[in-house]
Amino acid sequence: MTGLLTGLVSLVVFGLVILVHELGHFWAARHCGIRVEEFSIGFGPTIASWQRGGTRYTLRLLPLGGYNLFSNPPEMEEGEAPPPVQPPVKRRGLFPVTVSNLPYEEAGPWQRFFVTLWGAVMNFLLGFVVLLVLVFSMANLGGTTVAQFIDGAASAATGLQVGDTILEVDGGRCRTANSLAAYFDGTEQEHTLTVLRDGELLTLTGVTVAPTTDEEGNILSGVDFRVAAVPKNLRNVLAQTREFFGYYSTAILGGFWQLATGQVGVEQLSGPIGTVSAVSQAVQYGWRDVLSLMALLTINVGIFNLLPIPALDGCKLIFLLFEGVTGKAVPQKFQIIINTAGVVALLWLMLLVTMQDITRFL
Repeated sequence: MTGLLTGLVSLVVFGLVILVHELGHFWAARHCGIRVEEFSIGFGPTIASWQRGGTRYTLRLLPLGGYNLFSNPPEMEEGEAPPPVQPPVKRRGLFPVTVSNLPYEEAGPWQRFFVTLWGAVMNFLLGFVVLLVLVFSMANLGGTTVAQFIDGAASAATGLQVGDTILEVDGGRCRTANSLAAYFDGTEQEHTLTVLRDGELLTLTGVTVAPTTDEEGNILSGVDFRVAAVPKNLRNVLAQTREFFGYYSTAILGGFWQLATGQVGVEQLSGPIGTVSAVSQAVQYGWRDVLSLMALLTINVGIFNLLPIPALDGCKLIFLLFEGVTGKAVPQKFQIIINTAGVVALLWLMLLVTMQDITRFL
């Protein structure tokens, strides 16, 4: 039963992350009046397909990707006039689109830039929405106002008081309990705090903040005080969500940087099998962990696609940026060579991390 549930949840997580990415490209293309021949989720044999609005929608067997097929209108016989490009026709709805048959290659560079960019943008939007749901589901939202100290708290003995609202730690701004906790690493250290006390801004120097530990010495919290909850209103919820989004994004970018600079090796990467394993663990802990993992995955996909790696959207954006600024397209032959090399490298990387995942489970 657990295996079946893991499989279903994995399909939903993978499918949704891929779906919103491809929907981003699709919506942007239709918004610009660019013809979309096929919108596909998955690769391999077709499971289901249907035609609507000049686009063929397909669901394929392997839910590990997807694509939008942009193509020119059918070739005309000699002497036959090409079909006129339809004037923009707006369709109302949650995501309004423009119906037309403009070939992708005939669209302007900035239109194609917009289409390419919106895949990653939709991944970021999905990540933000998922994190928003998680924050709304929290019982309490922690602020930065000191509510109480643990017994013998070093921070109380060195200047901090109940009711102080901590605004800065060592010059770094903090707005929520999460950003406040990020400044303390679980060791007893002195800090300079900017606090609001009885309506007055104060700078407290030499405040020693020690971690909270249990009877066995395990660290329960990086600080020796508790903060008061803040009202769960839209402003505070959005502030918490932005911080979570920033934390996830920074962690992902840091991981890519460590990989690029050789601080970590390729053996630290995981592929689809490793991700399914992570989903399995999240399922055991509950729906909140599943949503947290989904947010991490979709933000990861968005950032990864924007990296300037051949065959990814990031490389295409560089080519389109060059074309938009200079008015001259990067030679097609050069683009094909670069993207082909990128595809080969990505396939090799996918095979490598998949073999590593299999080895871990043997």
